[in-house]
Amino acid sequence: MSEEVGGITVLHQLAGLVGYVLGSIPFGLLLTRLAGRGDLRTIGSGNIGATNVLRTGAKGLAAATLLLDGGKGAAAVLIMGHWGADFALIAALFAVVGHDFPIWLKFRGGKGVATTLGVLLALAWPVGLLACVTWLVTAAVFRISSLAALVALAASPAYAFWLAGVDAGVIVVLLALLGIARHHANIRRLLKGEEPKIGRGKRDPS
Repeated sequence: MSEEVGGITVLHQLAGLVGYVLGSIPFGLLLTRLAGRGDLRTIGSGNIGATNVLRTGAKGLAAATLLLDGGKGAAAVLIMGHWGADFALIAALFAVVGHDFPIWLKFRGGKGVATTLGVLLALAWPVGLLACVTWLVTAAVFRISSLAALVALAASPAYAFWLAGVDAGVIVVLLALLGIARHHANIRRLLKGEEPKIGRGKRDPS
């Protein structure tokens, strides 16, 4: 497992593969189909995350999706963390990439917020906890899910550099940039003052 090619070992490749495969499991889509709610991609924003699951009216399914999307990211980190921190970091990055760009759905996935929070909690729980608190406080004050996600993503690198070190900080910067990029449509609506508040609109695609 330690053969090296250009500085990349089999374990590095395995970490990326484990992260991607676990991250790409579309729990929101699977749960809504099993519950007879139809194809989640044709509902609301078309997103496969918990926010869109909530639009089906199934709060329990939405909560389950949130936990499972976070859990798959955490699982990837914990599995590969058995071989070392470097492999955990690679798995963390690829778990979110897998959620955002799942091969099974023609690379059309979610925005990765729950999965990012899951990997943060597994990498360094104080960092993940602060990111979750940031999301909750922002959501409570402004009542806009996407804004809460963006603020939590933007703040997470600072938490990581402070509490988890440079290596983790660099990976979290990449995760934050990816998550923010995935919210490009939300950012445009926020700038126009058109982003709906939680519970008040049909389109809250965070």
